[in-house]
Amino acid sequence: MLAASMVLLHVLFEHAAGYALFVVKEVEEIGMLLPQVEDCVLNIGKFNGMVSLAAFFPFKSAQAALDNINAISEGVVHADLKLFLETNLPIGGKKKAMLGVGDAKIGGALQEELGLAIQTGGVVAEILRGVRLHFHSLVKGLTAQAASKAQLGLGHSYSRAKVKFNVNRSDNMIIQSIALLDQLDKDINTFSMRVREWYGYHFPELIKIVTDNSTYCKMTQLIGNRKELSEESLESMEEVVMDSAKAQSILEASRSSMGMDISPIDLINIERFSNRVVSLAAYRLELQEYLHSKMGQVAPNLAALIGDVVGARLISHAGSLTNLAKYPASTVQILGAEKALFRALKTRGNTPKYGLIFHSTFIGRAAAKNKGRISRYLANKCTIASRIDAFSDVPTCVFGDKLRDQVEERLSFYETGEAPRKNLDVMKEAVIQAGEVAAEIKIKLAKKEKKRMKREKKLAALSTGDGDEEAGDGEAGATENGEAKKKKKKSVSEAVQMEEEASAAENGDVPAKKKKKRKSEAMEVEPVAEEAPETPQTEKKKKRKKKD
Repeated sequence: MLAASMVLLHVLFEHAAGYALFVVKEVEEIGMLLPQVEDCVLNIGKFNGMVSLAAFFPFKSAQAALDNINAISEGVVHADLKLFLETNLPIGGKKKAMLGVGDAKIGGALQEELGLAIQTGGVVAEILRGVRLHFHSLVKGLTAQAASKAQLGLGHSYSRAKVKFNVNRSDNMIIQSIALLDQLDKDINTFSMRVREWYGYHFPELIKIVTDNSTYCKMTQLIGNRKELSEESLESMEEVVMDSAKAQSILEASRSSMGMDISPIDLINIERFSNRVVSLAAYRLELQEYLHSKMGQVAPNLAALIGDVVGARLISHAGSLTNLAKYPASTVQILGAEKALFRALKTRGNTPKYGLIFHSTFIGRAAAKNKGRISRYLANKCTIASRIDAFSDVPTCVFGDKLRDQVEERLSFYETGEAPRKNLDVMKEAVIQAGEVAAEIKIKLAKKEKKRMKREKKLAALSTGDGDEEAGDGEAGATENGEAKKKKKKSVSEAVQMEEEASAAENGDVPAKKKKKRKSEAMEVEPVAEEAPETPQTEKKKKRKKKD
């Protein structure tokens, strides 16, 4: 009991508003009566008798609060926290100061930094629960509404900083685009079969001649009514089919077709539907290009190793690129064959050798006895590539190309027995090349940033210049308007003179100069006549002069 009374327990509480240090009274009694502490936590009157506020350090700004909370989450002692504890925690004296903290990670950092005795859990956890509940009552000048607003604002800024959302590296777009690509494949096949059945009543022989779905739909648009097909449309058919023999056979088949006649309304509907199928096929090609570009940004090494479509399917099945990077090679190998795996485990049969990676070209090229071995090797390389893509700062496809070469060498080793290069040598080459490529990319990015900064400076200078010009326009607006009017009149007079000269030269008239003089004099008199009635004060002055 004596040793307990010689220890003074302080509790550190981190709030969105600032740091608070509480002194716990009669620590030995609290330690003995832990169930009573749990009951007293809910009652503010009883809790005030157990705990008192020793010091409070409010954060100066939202950015300071964010910096402090980031440091605490990473287990680092911030300068503000260190200064606060050194100032307010009694280190010397008869009673030893013990600091209670909620997080053991920050407790260990404080113990190393300041050499304090740290306590976590047990009594400290219960006291912190009470402090969290009654914090706005324990600190003077802090309301419950202000405390909740501070927590909400800091929570949003902390989450935003932790997420670090990068638009260019988002793998969600890859997941959505590969799902849409698969759906489009199914829909295009279904719609093409419908076009074949529909148009087959009129021209059944075309199905055997043209086997490709999109080409068949284009041909239905081009041919329309088979009875109207002639040799004039051979060139256009050759452009679609890309084969003169096929175009000729289509023309011959149309003349001796066994299909039924078709009404114009039915033909219009078939053409409309086939047009939709053709546009869907064109959109699918555009989507595939988009997926290729996205994979080059997000997972270039995985795309270089196994292809865009297979790599995107692996990312989609895993849920994200980070999840795929966390998987071991054995999981990546059978990813997509979960049903077969669990069925084999249930029936005690042979487990599957490959899942989604079966669609890559490597497994198809391997012999039947080597398919399992090459799939295991390929899964290993896919895991390495996905980890490089997920955690590298500058995306490059150097490692993917090297890993692909290694798989090719392993395939040739299985076929011919030629020994492949060692992994260490290949990776050394890849690291050197990747460093060079990353340096080039960084230089390009720096140049782009400089250009952007120059543009911003120019825009800022132009905006300030426009402001000055507007101010000057307010002072000398009347003079500029007058000059502009004079310039316009001069230009009009010059244009009239040029026209008269041209007409005089064509007609051969001699007295062109006199006309010019008369007209110029008239033009000179006009501005005087127009400028005279500008102000009534000028008229009054003239009258006064006449009287004098």
